[in-house]
Amino acid sequence: MSTAVEKLGGQAPRGEKNLVTQLDYARAGQITPEMRAVAEAERRDPEFVRAGVAAGRIAIPANVRHLEKGLVPRGVGAGLSTKVNVNLGISGDVADASMEWKKVGTAEKYGADAIMDLSNSGKTRFFRQQLVERTPLMVGTVPMYDAIGYMEKPLVELTAEDLLATVRAHAEDGVDFLTIHCGINRRVIETFKETGRLMNIVSRGGSLLFGWMEVTGNENPFYEHYDEVLEICHEYDVTISLGDSCRPGCLFDANDAAETAEMIELGKLTKRAWDVGVQVMIEGPGHMAINEIAANVTMEKRLCHGAPYYVLGPLVTDVGVGYDHITAAIGGAISASAGADFLCYVTPAEHLCLPDAKDVLDGLIATRIAAHAADIAKGVPGAREADDRMADARRRLAWDEMWAYALDPDTARVRYEASPASTEGTCTMCGKMCAVRTVNKVFEGTTIDLDLE
Repeated sequence: MSTAVEKLGGQAPRGEKNLVTQLDYARAGQITPEMRAVAEAERRDPEFVRAGVAAGRIAIPANVRHLEKGLVPRGVGAGLSTKVNVNLGISGDVADASMEWKKVGTAEKYGADAIMDLSNSGKTRFFRQQLVERTPLMVGTVPMYDAIGYMEKPLVELTAEDLLATVRAHAEDGVDFLTIHCGINRRVIETFKETGRLMNIVSRGGSLLFGWMEVTGNENPFYEHYDEVLEICHEYDVTISLGDSCRPGCLFDANDAAETAEMIELGKLTKRAWDVGVQVMIEGPGHMAINEIAANVTMEKRLCHGAPYYVLGPLVTDVGVGYDHITAAIGGAISASAGADFLCYVTPAEHLCLPDAKDVLDGLIATRIAAHAADIAKGVPGAREADDRMADARRRLAWDEMWAYALDPDTARVRYEASPASTEGTCTMCGKMCAVRTVNKVFEGTTIDLDLE
């Protein structure tokens, strides 16, 4: 089988045609330019990154075609900083491409590591191709969302060949990681039916496959034809993100039999992917009570052999509707500090509507706070430097420096300037009674002016 690079008429990206993926090169003992770039960004030795990729503990989602268009490689996995993903995309009810491009700009400006294009209406390929062309962030997609529109067929008429063709189209377009729900096979569905759930299946891709399997009576095509899926992924060095069809959609269903049964299947599929040189990430919950999160991460790392864990939230309560960026940030911080590697953001619009650009900003910053807090707890190299610099700037009341260290400097500056203090160097919370100002004056030997009249 020819590689994507050979089809493009070029040479293998790092010099050897029999080696295609980052995993291929890592196992061959070779450090790629992408591994070096990740090592530099993470303040790690390149050999640390290579060894992590070789063992499957680290993934570098980097489609060979996206690399040619300017992708900045990022590593996801053990010993690296926690990465953050932004979801966007055109829906059937809100098909406004200009709004989605605003969201892309927000993701790039405010520090996202990845964008998942979840477009699910009409012909989505042009937007996807333009996204890969224009953004240096990792790009992920869910081919199952696109299959109905791409093949112009109702769900139940889709064939295994149709679904594989959709996967290939996304890989050819340069997508770096594909969420594919391979683990929801007949065994998992039997467990789901036998044990029952309060919220049933809340994964969009999982529900579509469940419906297809129930109507046709056939096995999940992505599971049955997993080898063909892996061939496509290897050809373009697409990281397979094994989707969690049975992720819990409420606290009641967390860590139940269906979720666990699927994770067991994902562990088996992980080894099969690694065996043929395909990088893997595992997707996780969902909704989960705080006291269950660490155990869930431990279970994933055990059952899926240390593969990077990519979680949605998790949301730690079901009643935070309208504020689910907060419920998810709480869960995300706990999950990542326990060993999760990649956080998918949740916005205030979760469970309500398609998020707008402001929702994207709020969700992204909340999730970056969660990821950063977890990195400090995990001892990621350099994680606390900005915090210490912020503290030093605050001690000196150096406001312009504070903006430089803030995750969202624009909002911080706007709020400060909108409420000007009468005493220079302070804010309107304390004014002349600012504790920092008072102590500074003591150490400077300056008069403390606390006349508040």
